[in-house]
Amino acid sequence: MWEMENRHLRENNGIDDAVAMVNRRQRQMQQERRSGRGNRGRPGRKRKVRIFPIILLLFVLLVGFLLYDSNTRLVTEEYELFFPNLPVGFDGYRIVVLSDIHAAVFGENNEYFIERVRLANPDIIAITGDFIDSYGRLNQEEQLAVAENIIAGITPIAPIYYITGNHEWEGGGIWPLIAMLNEHGVHVLRNRFTRLYSGGDMIVLAGTDDPNGPADMMRPDELVQRVRDAEPDAFLIMLEHRNHNLTLYSELGVDLVICGHAHGGYIRLPFTDGLFGPQRDWFPSYTSGIYVRGNTQMLVSRGIGNHLSIPRFLNNPQIMVAVLRMEN
Repeated sequence: MWEMENRHLRENNGIDDAVAMVNRRQRQMQQERRSGRGNRGRPGRKRKVRIFPIILLLFVLLVGFLLYDSNTRLVTEEYELFFPNLPVGFDGYRIVVLSDIHAAVFGENNEYFIERVRLANPDIIAITGDFIDSYGRLNQEEQLAVAENIIAGITPIAPIYYITGNHEWEGGGIWPLIAMLNEHGVHVLRNRFTRLYSGGDMIVLAGTDDPNGPADMMRPDELVQRVRDAEPDAFLIMLEHRNHNLTLYSELGVDLVICGHAHGGYIRLPFTDGLFGPQRDWFPSYTSGIYVRGNTQMLVSRGIGNHLSIPRFLNNPQIMVAVLRMEN
């Protein structure tokens, strides 16, 4: 009997000791949690410290990749433009637009650039100004060599029509450039117009000099009047370097204006037309794509090269293809 009572007492003491130990451990864990030194708290804080630099590194890598891609990957983009008065012979007519090249180079001897133009399958090629730069990494002779290399490569692809931009006049390279273009059979439209033929039909293509040209040059309204005197009812396409005359050409009854100059606003943020304009203005308008006023459509290229220290962002160099369509 005595031994059984002792054994029962020892068992009760063991249970009490176990309960006491559990209680002590619970109190210890509560204290550690309150002091922030618990087993659960410490790893959690360490993980937060490690995650932030990883996220920052991934963000920097992403921005770096997008900057590189935005300034080196040449894209070809097609725009279909529908007109009720387009002659049937020009339905599907393809105009490859090369704007603001600024003596840029894509691939050795610009072979990649030239191949992309060929793959766009143009009926004609329109170079809408700023073929060379007024300043930059290349001197005038080197820029002219780049331009001639491009012209020699694309001349066999389709007829080429060229108008001047502001940089040709600002840099003084206009006359050697025009001489080279003439040697290669390029149609230089300096306030002139020409007739295009396709499928038995005819339209008019006109081109203006940039306002940086001669002070006494023909005004756009005078050029349009000359076209209307010669071809009163013709479908009219106007090549112009600058992108701010949509209202004027709408009033003059021009069907399509093709231009560049704005470089897509350089940095293209969502829901904007770009961040910087060519006059260093903020949030410019008319920088990329199709704009409509009345019966006039204006197609604006984002351009191919750069001339400022501002890099492109989400704004790849662009070969633009205008595809003319009859409106049903």
